[in-house]
Amino acid sequence: MDVSLLTKAGRKCSFHYEDPRCLHHLENSIYTIMIDLNPGFKREMVYLCIGTDRATGDCLGPLVGTQLQCMTPAINIFGTLENPSHAANLESVLTDISQKFKNPMIIAVDASLGNSERIGYINIKPGGLKPGTALKKILPEVGDFHISAIVNVGGFLEQMVLQNTRLYVVYKMADLVARGLYLAYLHYDSDKKHYLAPVNDWHSAHSSNYL
Repeated sequence: MDVSLLTKAGRKCSFHYEDPRCLHHLENSIYTIMIDLNPGFKREMVYLCIGTDRATGDCLGPLVGTQLQCMTPAINIFGTLENPSHAANLESVLTDISQKFKNPMIIAVDASLGNSERIGYINIKPGGLKPGTALKKILPEVGDFHISAIVNVGGFLEQMVLQNTRLYVVYKMADLVARGLYLAYLHYDSDKKHYLAPVNDWHSAHSSNYL
């Protein structure tokens, strides 16, 4: 599958968490979208992991944020188990992001509900995410691209469904998403350093002339 063609066309990539190559596909898809949406590496990346630790089905985002924070504390993460970003505070979190960063590239992560045959799939798609849709909540659309994991079936009694979702499935998907984001970030950061190296070398050379 040509991931680049999919992302440039605005179509989603979708992988089941039990697929042995799921992590590889996630890393490549995320990295490709990072490069496509941030040519020149000018925009700072922000990871917005949406959800709450009060419902097993909705804790995927905070789990991803917490694991990412442990892997690489230097990146900008909003939404962890300690400080979740959820429906009640999302607007204030977005305000905080806008005050701290100028035109950041926001990667949104959230759990979602879907058809029974889609449970366990992790979706990656350019464009914004509409959090709270399953619970009929009206919240701002967020993200330059987003990752959503289908944790359970939707269509009826969504709040109860989220409360009774198996933590094992959510945890396994959150672990894959976090590792996929981390590996993609390492790849992206390496490319960024190589891209900026000639500029930094030029500044160093010219600065030494004044010593």
